Amino acid sequence: MRKALLAAAAAVASAVVLAGCSSNTGSGSDAPADHNLSASISYAYWDVNQKPAMEALIKDFNKTYPNIKVTSQITPYQNYFTKLQTQGSSKTLPDVFWMNGPNFQLYASNGLLEPVGSAIDPANYPKALDSLYSYGGKQYGVPKDFDTIAVYYNKAIFDKAGVSYPTAGWTWDDFHQKAKAISDKLKGDGIYGEASGLSGGQEMYYNTILQAGGSIISSDGKKSGYDDPKTIKGLQFVRDLIADGSSPTLAQLSDTPQDQWFINGKSAMFWSGTWSNAELLSSPVKAQIAVAPLPVGARQATVIHGLANVVAKDSKNKSAAIAFQNYLGGKEAAQTQAKMGAANPAYNGTQQAFVDSAPWDLSVFEKAATDYAYPYPISKNTAAWNKAESDLLPDAFSGTKPVAEVAKELAAQMNADLAKE
Repeated sequence: MRKALLAAAAAVASAVVLAGCSSNTGSGSDAPADHNLSASISYAYWDVNQKPAMEALIKDFNKTYPNIKVTSQITPYQNYFTKLQTQGSSKTLPDVFWMNGPNFQLYASNGLLEPVGSAIDPANYPKALDSLYSYGGKQYGVPKDFDTIAVYYNKAIFDKAGVSYPTAGWTWDDFHQKAKAISDKLKGDGIYGEASGLSGGQEMYYNTILQAGGSIISSDGKKSGYDDPKTIKGLQFVRDLIADGSSPTLAQLSDTPQDQWFINGKSAMFWSGTWSNAELLSSPVKAQIAVAPLPVGARQATVIHGLANVVAKDSKNKSAAIAFQNYLGGKEAAQTQAKMGAANPAYNGTQQAFVDSAPWDLSVFEKAATDYAYPYPISKNTAAWNKAESDLLPDAFSGTKPVAEVAKELAAQMNADLAKE
């Protein structure tokens, strides 16, 4: 869902491979009334941290459908959509699987997904997520969760460095000053003030772009926003953190993911979403964690996104797959993943259990969703310009080229990609 750039190259390739697949979209169907239905189906997802919750959901599902065997297929995110590409081209997709916004339209437009039936009421989920997983007037994905971005921070590191904790309403300057002060004070211990994700926009630079008043893509999905001076300012903020040692270098972040810097006690802060909750609950720094809203630039902003569960159009056990999808989309399943701290459920009215699942204040994410969230940027072939981001932005963040130069080059390439849609 997150870290879309990691799968961009594979997704671009899949656009070519999947183009030859059937365009038959069908009309969708509902869960069978027969609870004695016997079948074996696969359920594919990428986050091993959510495995306990997903296995709990399967166990609960089997209380109603005891003869449907559900087998989990966990593939690391960096390989997930590459694998789906191969499966999609041979019509051997998992029966039920996770889908994210950047890849959804590719699979829906090529007739690989089963439309959602009337057993699912769209009113039970945020409207933005229903819209995200609709194509050609039909809904294909049942929203699973949603996430916004905030700053996780380690209170013990702040205390050790003698730096005050973040507060609501803090600014870019506040964030940068705290990160720099911690890096300078604790560099002998190999500790940085912040280490945030640069492999995909959702965790860091999409947010700084929005906070600067810029945009990634126009509201009609036809034009890049990367050549906007405000967008460039948002990218420059990220570069400046690396340039003065407030953050590890791009190479260091490539070698060691941002979550590992944080859970190993080597960074005081990192920008991330609610998906990090499960991992942090079992981390050695659990007792030291707190959460703050993202710092404010020209405005307060965060990007919002969410996953959906989809059914393969060519599933050989479609009735069983739809029954499982419908269960996953229900209130009980949402409450289970919330209570286990796996993810922030999309089912309306079930988020409080998730907020209560951690000792830190997860209401920060809920407030962000209602008060200052902006939609995750997508188009019909998001992966094409995601790849351009992945190819070009490292030069800006590493300092190989000026940020403005890279941003304008990226805008030109992105506009060329959008013109082909």
